[in-house]
Amino acid sequence: MFDFLISKDMGIDLGTANTLIYIKDSGIVLNEPSVIALDRKRGVTLAVGDDAKAMIGKAPQNIEVIRPLQDGVISDFDRTADMLRAFVEKAVSANRVKNFRVVVGVPSGVTEVEKRAVEEVVRQMGASEVYILEEPMAAAIGAGLDVDSSTACMVADIGGGTTDIAIIALGGIVASSSIRYAGDKFNDAIIQYVKKRHSLLIGEKTAERLKIEIGTASLDIDDNGDEIIEAVAASGRDLLSGLPKTLEITNRDMMIALQESLDIIVDGVKATIEKAPPEVAADIANEGMILSGGGGRIKNLDKLISSRTGMKVDIAENAFEAVATGTGMSLNDIEKLKVYASTINRR
Repeated sequence: MFDFLISKDMGIDLGTANTLIYIKDSGIVLNEPSVIALDRKRGVTLAVGDDAKAMIGKAPQNIEVIRPLQDGVISDFDRTADMLRAFVEKAVSANRVKNFRVVVGVPSGVTEVEKRAVEEVVRQMGASEVYILEEPMAAAIGAGLDVDSSTACMVADIGGGTTDIAIIALGGIVASSSIRYAGDKFNDAIIQYVKKRHSLLIGEKTAERLKIEIGTASLDIDDNGDEIIEAVAASGRDLLSGLPKTLEITNRDMMIALQESLDIIVDGVKATIEKAPPEVAADIANEGMILSGGGGRIKNLDKLISSRTGMKVDIAENAFEAVATGTGMSLNDIEKLKVYASTINRR
C-alpha cells in the first residue's frame, strides 16, 4: 500500500487525456495530462503530467513517454498506478487519515473487469471505500443538473478517449451510449488531413493545439454573408522535401478534418435518444441537452447537434472540469452516491 498524506475524501476523473483530482471542501486541486515518462535503463519514473507531456515526440531512446490509459480504460496497470500516486502526492499535503473515500469517474461502457482494474489502482492508495461513478452521471452532477428529478436530463461528455452520452432520471441512467471516439480521434483526424491535404507531417501536440485554437464544427458568417476564416501557423516535416516547414492552417481545414468524427458524435446522440422510452424522449425534447468534456467545447458543435436533432444544446460552464467536480460533489451525500454509483468496499 502506498504511504500518502491524505486530508480529505476525493473525487478523481481518471481520464485518457487528463487526470483531475477534486478534494472535498477544496475543489479541484490538480489537472494534468495523463502521461508518464520512464527511464528504461534505470526503471524509474522521470516525470508525470505536464512535465512528461512536454517530452512527447522529443525523448531520446532511453526515455519512454506513455499514456497508460487508452480509449477510456487502463492499458498499463503498473504505470497508471505510478502516475496516480505521483498525482496524489502533488495534490495532497496534510494530516494522515486512515479511512478515506474515493469516487472515480469511468466511461459508461467499461466492463466489470475494467472497473476492478480502476478499483485496484485506487485501493493501493489506501482507500477504505471506492465508488465507481459513470462519467455522464458525474458530468451531469458537476454541471448542476437535477439528476434526481422525474424530469429527464441528457448529457454528452466528450473526453479524450470516449464520448459518453446518457439520459438520466430519478437518480439513474435510463439510456446511454459510450463511443470510443473522442478527442484523441479528433487529433488523429487532424494529423491525417494535414498530411493528405498539405503534405505536412505534424505531431500530436500540434494537432491538439490546432483543435483547441481553431477547431470548429461549422464556419461563422459575417454581416455580409461571407465565411469568417481564421488561420494559425503549424510546423512539421514536409513530406516532399523531408525538411522542416511551417504552414498556415485554417478553421475551414479543421471543419473538414473533424467532419467525420463529429458526425459519429451526432449519430451517438441520436442513437441514445432512440433507446429512451417515449415519455423520457419527450422530456429531452423540452429540456434539451448539455455538452461537457474538452471535446464539448469544439466551436459550434452545440449548433451542429441542435441543427441535426432539433434540440436545444448548451455547453456546461465548467465543461472540462464537470466530471471531476461531479465526483467530488457526490461525496456530499453518501446515501445518494450509493444509488448513483457501484460500490466497491472490499477489505
